Amino acid sequence: MLETLSAKLQAIFDRLGRRGRLSESDVDSALREIRMALLEADAHFTVAKDFLERVRARAVGAEVSRALNPAQQVIKIVHEELVATLGAAGTWKLAGVKPRVVLLAGLQGSGKTTTAAKLARRWQEEGERVLLVAADIHRPAAIDQLQKLGQSIGVQVFSTPGEALSIAREGLAHAQRESDTVVIVDTAGRMQLDQPLMDELAALRAALSPAEVLLVADAMTGQEALHIAEGFHKAVGLTGLILTKLDGDARGGAAISMRAVTGVPIRWVGVGEGLEALEAFDPVRLANRILGMGDIAGLVARAEKAFLAAEVEKQTERAASGEFSLEDLVGQMRQMRKMGSLGALMESMPQAAVNAAKAPPPEELDRQMRRSEAILLSMTLEERRNPEVLNASRRRRIATGSGTAVQEVNRLLRQFREAQKVMKMMRGQGRRGLPRIFG
Repeated sequence: MLETLSAKLQAIFDRLGRRGRLSESDVDSALREIRMALLEADAHFTVAKDFLERVRARAVGAEVSRALNPAQQVIKIVHEELVATLGAAGTWKLAGVKPRVVLLAGLQGSGKTTTAAKLARRWQEEGERVLLVAADIHRPAAIDQLQKLGQSIGVQVFSTPGEALSIAREGLAHAQRESDTVVIVDTAGRMQLDQPLMDELAALRAALSPAEVLLVADAMTGQEALHIAEGFHKAVGLTGLILTKLDGDARGGAAISMRAVTGVPIRWVGVGEGLEALEAFDPVRLANRILGMGDIAGLVARAEKAFLAAEVEKQTERAASGEFSLEDLVGQMRQMRKMGSLGALMESMPQAAVNAAKAPPPEELDRQMRRSEAILLSMTLEERRNPEVLNASRRRRIATGSGTAVQEVNRLLRQFREAQKVMKMMRGQGRRGLPRIFG
């Protein structure tokens, strides 16, 4: 997400920085370019207009003219006004009489059912007793999907034959009997906004008195996401938004415009397919990413969740003792996958650092990692633990099993041996660490 918009804004700021002192016409020219970049990224026209008017009012005044570095001061103003446009941070706590009901709404394909499980996982980790209620009776296999997700995170899923309203009521009664503290109701979606969908949601809202009514919106739908949010808010009265697929190929305008257009705060953002890939919305971090400043705080937080401290310590000790194997490498790759796609990880890095690294495009890095993982998983456990046994015939078998070429198998093994050499050198110098291999 945001790669195209971020690159365009970076280019505008670079040109601005080469001008030294800035005239009013310099600022106006830059703001026109920013306006076009925002509109091309699917930002709402009125939101872009209001945003740039606020920026201009500050950028042509004394705040910039007296600055030692005018261009940097303009970037600072753009950042501050972008944060204001995105709205307040999504840190919040559920309140009200227990069990607190959270009603999820959204169109089909927005990621609503998966988001229900992500929220359940998060709140369960915070000490809540969570019940998932499968009230989507219209989408085939929706109930099965929720039950499988609930089983994977150890959260009970309530389902029973009947209409959505009766299912939700019985689910709430069950939660009260079991002393659950949070009830997340997964409701039906449609391919588009329609009156039966809104009537069903309105009836659920009236019957359950939910603490939160959250719209799950797909950020990749651009301007359409804004219309969807407005339609749901008008019909049922939303209390918050959850933007999904922010790690996908979204142009970013929906994320920028959603709060301003609807007046409803963004609560959470989905940053990957894994059930741990849900983050509380932080406007400063998102503004940093949009302006190419990266999101190091978010990257560190994801790493802390994905890499178990005990496992990292174990691998570090094995590396230090020279015992690091291809089996350990498989474990590292799986942990990295929990952090999301490599594209999303690179997006969290400052743009200048990404450019300096001259790395291949994110999609190419993802492809390389998938192929490397396929090669490793096509080996037997003995082969991963003892690569010395990999003769020519075994390598041909591994290449066939992984759908790759023998040359790719050889390259991965060569990179692994080089990493082992580095580890031995570090061990000899009394240093410890884990080199990374991406393929």
